[in-house]
Amino acid sequence: MKIEQIKLFEIKMPLVHFFETSFGRTYERNIILVRVTDSDGAEGWGEVTCGESPGYSEEWTGSAWATIDKILAPLVLGREVDSAGDIAGLMKWARGNRMAKSGIETACWDLEAKKLGLPLWRHLGGVNRTIESGVSIGIQDSVPALLALIEREVSAGYKRIKIKISPRWDYDVLEEVRREFPDIPLMADANSAYTLADIDKLKSFDEFGLMMLEQPLAYDDIIDHAKLQAEIETPVCLDEPIKSAEDARKAIELASGRIINLKNGRVGGHTESKKVEAICRESNIPVWCGGMLESGIGRAHNIAISTLAGYTMPGDVSASKRYWHEDIISPEVSVSENGTIDAPDAPGIGFELNHALIQKLTIRNTVI
Repeated sequence: MKIEQIKLFEIKMPLVHFFETSFGRTYERNIILVRVTDSDGAEGWGEVTCGESPGYSEEWTGSAWATIDKILAPLVLGREVDSAGDIAGLMKWARGNRMAKSGIETACWDLEAKKLGLPLWRHLGGVNRTIESGVSIGIQDSVPALLALIEREVSAGYKRIKIKISPRWDYDVLEEVRREFPDIPLMADANSAYTLADIDKLKSFDEFGLMMLEQPLAYDDIIDHAKLQAEIETPVCLDEPIKSAEDARKAIELASGRIINLKNGRVGGHTESKKVEAICRESNIPVWCGGMLESGIGRAHNIAISTLAGYTMPGDVSASKRYWHEDIISPEVSVSENGTIDAPDAPGIGFELNHALIQKLTIRNTVI
């Protein structure tokens, strides 16, 4: 494989419904799409999953665009490698910037799978074509509004409900949710909104029988999370601090949590995701695929990686219509009435792109 051209598109997509976390409220997404073209003229597509501001991670749309344009693309262009799995190594010189790297790296996996005539999920080593889908619900304006959304998603068949919490929206909300839905698989995502000073409150969540409490403490911490996990019954799920297979190994050794949310962008792409999945599977630590409000391209990559054996819990890979009035892929991602998604059989990511819509939504582009 030799990549000869990289084209970036920044698209602006309005959300069907605002999405609020402890970071703030999002009404629309600015998303960077990456198209790579090799020396044979074949192409693959990836997505940079960072947000519009550096709230979730240090990366944001503006920084990722400049980093790919000025630093990462020159490291990749014209370099011959044996496989897509070698692309990440070409960018190793640049520290961090994993979401920007993932945009290029996943596009190369898509390209290679297409040239081989294989569905991407099979090319990655997936074993479970059918994956279970969960749904993530942001902080709402009121508890009744939240309960209505949960009812809608439960009726749609989703296998797990995740709700965002914060110090102003936690115990009383969970209590109301459990009163209304005593038996649903339920988890809470804190997005680093608490500290060990809140341990009594976090302990109180044990009474709700949560599947997990996701990233309650600092975004870069695995030490205090180990102290917290030793004090509470609810499994702690780690998100932001797991940026590599080495991070996963250390967190497992420290017993910082019992579950890991694995996001392609956060670890730098499919190659590193496969390494994290392997370490967790060998250690009996379940993983699941987290979401970053992706467009259809990022969603397709999430479906593919979620077919690996270690992804044993429902992920945040839900239907396109939950987020977008119209997605940029065809067919759009849909979820069965049983809360499942089947990975496609077509080569690569397995979906056609709606190029006319991409062009309409594009606010800038560049060719490198």
